[in-house]
Amino acid sequence: MSDRILALDNTTAVADGSFGFSERVGYLKKYGRHSQSFSTLQPGMRYFDLEGIGYIAYMRKWGGTFVLSDPVCAPEHFPVILEHFHQRFPNASYIQVSRPVVDFLNLRFGLYGTQFGSESRIDLGAWSLSGKKKQVLRTALNQADKNGITVKERFSDDHTREISEAWIRTRKCKSNEIRFLIRPMEMEYRENERHFYAYQDGKAVGFIYFDPIYRNNEIISYVPNISRANADFRQGIFYTLMAHAMAVFREEGVPYLDLGLIPLSLDAQTEHQESRLLKALLHGIYEKGNFLYNFKGLEFTKSRFRGERFKTYCCHKRAIPALEFLAMFKLTRLL
Repeated sequence: MSDRILALDNTTAVADGSFGFSERVGYLKKYGRHSQSFSTLQPGMRYFDLEGIGYIAYMRKWGGTFVLSDPVCAPEHFPVILEHFHQRFPNASYIQVSRPVVDFLNLRFGLYGTQFGSESRIDLGAWSLSGKKKQVLRTALNQADKNGITVKERFSDDHTREISEAWIRTRKCKSNEIRFLIRPMEMEYRENERHFYAYQDGKAVGFIYFDPIYRNNEIISYVPNISRANADFRQGIFYTLMAHAMAVFREEGVPYLDLGLIPLSLDAQTEHQESRLLKALLHGIYEKGNFLYNFKGLEFTKSRFRGERFKTYCCHKRAIPALEFLAMFKLTRLL
């Protein structure tokens, strides 16, 4: 579904149908620099389109509106598209957005901008496996080698569903695959998606799907959005797949590798635009909520790569958006 706005000037807009799919893909390839930009094309998304500018992707649940990632447009056009979107959805919540989005929504509309987690980016040109803090990676790679694990890039399905279902049964949330914050494994649009599989004795035992990150119609990074491993062989599979893929991307001249969201990995200090109450609650969920999701395990795994960390935020109208967060957890299928 889509809402399209034709910008007549900086203050006036009129409804005008919707972008075609190829048109939206064009904006993605030009401006999709956020780690979740590719995920904005997942099934079930709605769109708010601004002619000549770009689009905002969102979902609705229990009457609430939830925006995923930064607008897919040039950063200098964030204010104009956010202005129009807020006029249409004044009570919307914004999930996994960057500091420029936070600054505009806070200054213009008084929304809170509370840290939701962290992200991490690796400079592939400077990447290496050396260093004391990467010992975990080297150990995992050595164990994988001793167990005869090999990695190949393949696009065809190779026991993908079987591995995925077995993996999900070992997770905290067993009923469904998470969506919205993590795009589903099955997507109709898969252009430039990369699949790497790990094999033992000729059988696939794990895989990672990487999504492209764009700038000016060039791929500047990839992000591992879907990863699964055979429940009988967990040790080292993710690290081994990642190391192999990173070597391939580096050889191709791709400058970066993004690790995506590290949920609830929060800075101890509270910024002026953050909700102190929500920040304290999120800290508590991180410490006590591992029955919902393996927050600490995910942070440990991604921290081993020693990428450059930066904050990602959620923007919300109320200091404690309890109903909104409950709706979002239902939307993502965490609950």
